[in-house]
Amino acid sequence: MKDKDFFAHETAVIDEGCDIGEGTKIWHFSHIMPNCVIGKGCNIGQNVVVSPDVVLGNNVKVQNNVSIYTGVTCEDDVFLGPSMVFTNVINPRSAINRRGDYLKTTVEKGASIGANATIVCGNKIGRYAFIGAGAVVTKEVPPYALVVGNPSRQKGWISEYGHKLNFDSNGQATCPESGERYKLDNNQVTKIS
Repeated sequence: MKDKDFFAHETAVIDEGCDIGEGTKIWHFSHIMPNCVIGKGCNIGQNVVVSPDVVLGNNVKVQNNVSIYTGVTCEDDVFLGPSMVFTNVINPRSAINRRGDYLKTTVEKGASIGANATIVCGNKIGRYAFIGAGAVVTKEVPPYALVVGNPSRQKGWISEYGHKLNFDSNGQATCPESGERYKLDNNQVTKIS
């Protein structure tokens, strides 16, 4: 572990070999395991497990009781809601060691995952996607998609500020908070510069 330029509560366990960025805060009873990378300005809530080789970008917010297992990468500005969970093996069995079979899961920049959601391994959550509370994600989620339910289903599109986008007949929408404009074309959303 490099020189400590982050905060860790006295009850947190931080194993050797971690790379933790400046200004990150790690709270009560959390366990940061070897060889993980946590970026700058992250907030790791209470009772969080960050498993070996996990990568968290800058400004990632991890709420209480979250398990982030080996194989997960979260890019910058990702939000992980309370008690959400990732998996890393499709067919777990107690008597069979599948440590070499971990599937990769990527949560792209700015995506939010709601409380108690489950992300089944091997899927990508697109940039600024929004996973509703309690959703069970079993397939890839496109950028800016809003998904809810079990199994999760897409219910629309969402802006970078977290507002549902209502597209007009020209396939354009405006975020009511930021004023940023978006275009829907061929079932893909892009922000208009």
